[in-house]
Parts: sequence; structure tokens; C-alpha cells
Amino acid sequence: MAARAHDVAAIALRGGSACLNFADSAWRLPTPASSDTKDIQKAAAEAAESFRPLKSEEESVVSTGDQSSTPDNMFFMDEEALFCMPGLLTNMAEGLMVPPPQCTEMGDHVEADDMPLWSYSI
Repeated sequence: MAARAHDVAAIALRGGSACLNFADSAWRLPTPASSDTKDIQKAAAEAAESFRPLKSEEESVVSTGDQSSTPDNMFFMDEEALFCMPGLLTNMAEGLMVPPPQCTEMGDHVEADDMPLWSYSI
């Protein structure tokens, strides 16, 4: 909504050379009655209100204690159940906290210190 208000003010102040957030829908914006500050503010407020989401779109997940409910039009997929992997997201997060292996440069190649890929000893 603030971006629409910005677009109205930018068009009023800079005209066709204004940098807009929604250039493809500039024709939908209200035009101020004059170049007076109050008229620009009024048109910007009208633009912000005209693009306000409906109440049904504003509803989000409502939490009540340990249970949560979602709107009827929202789809929820439980990846842990889908892939039969309890704790999938926790394991993925833990994987991001593992430090990378230490590497040393030897000439043209890089070799891991603690992880030799090839062992020549018998």
C-alpha cells in the first residue's frame, strides 16, 4: 500500500520520468486535483486504501495454545511425513552448523587435511 502511495506522489512530483514501483498499473492510480501538497497526500492515501487487501486475504495462521489453524484456502504439506523422515527440518538445520573441512593448497590442487580421498598405504 505504501508503494502505491509512493507512486502517486512520484507521478505528481516528477511526471512521466518518475521511477515507479508498479509502472504497469500507473493508469489505475488516482490523480491529485492539483500540485498542492494536501491534494497529493489525499490522492496517495486514496491509492493506498484502494489497494488494501480484503479481510479474507489478511487472515493468516491463527495460533491458539499448542494447536494452530489455517484458513480453508491454504494448503499445508508436511514434508517430514511425506518423506518418512521425522526431524527432517531439524537435521537440515544442524547440517548447516557443521564446519567445512580444513583444506590446504599444494600447488595446483587443494587437499583436505583430515579427509584423504586416496590412501596409498597398504
